[in-house]
Amino acid sequence: MPRPRSHTPDQLAAAALAVIDRDGLPGLTMRAVATELGTSPMALYRYVPGREELEVLVVELVLSRVDTTPPPPGPWHGRITVLAHRFRDTLGAHPAALPLSLTHRHRSPSGLRWSETVLGVLTEAGIEAEERVIALRALVAYVIGATQLEHLGPLAGPGTTAIAGLPPHEFPYMSATARDARAVTPDREFEGGLQLLLRGLA
Repeated sequence: MPRPRSHTPDQLAAAALAVIDRDGLPGLTMRAVATELGTSPMALYRYVPGREELEVLVVELVLSRVDTTPPPPGPWHGRITVLAHRFRDTLGAHPAALPLSLTHRHRSPSGLRWSETVLGVLTEAGIEAEERVIALRALVAYVIGATQLEHLGPLAGPGTTAIAGLPPHEFPYMSATARDARAVTPDREFEGGLQLLLRGLA
């Protein structure tokens, strides 16, 4: 008789996410998650066949916290803005897990529900067929990419300072732009880029 399982998928996901939050993606191993759960690595294989399935569980756990309720009726770009901010806020709570959202979001029911809500708003706005495909992909790419930049390469970080100090005669635009960038907040950066994208979609 097989031994009964004592851990739920949510518990596995929470343990894996705790490892990622603490040690980053390279730290996500079957052994590390087993230690987090207080069990043996071999016992963990009774629940998942390997690291990839742990990653899928993590993505679903994170994205399950996104509010996918359609925003109240109003201009479509305002409704998309609300959905984009919800997605960003949820992803930003666990920045080390961000790359997994690109790899596994198609296997996350919660991620699919967010996309379904976005597509509904776009369709009501008259954006359909290939344009709707491109619009959804652009929005997903922007939110995930901008959130990664915010946490892994922020404007307030050392990279901006280094670029601002480049020789102006060699990099006049980069150095000047970096000096301006130091006054841009993460919220201003995200909102500004999002509105540029939405104006393009319009």
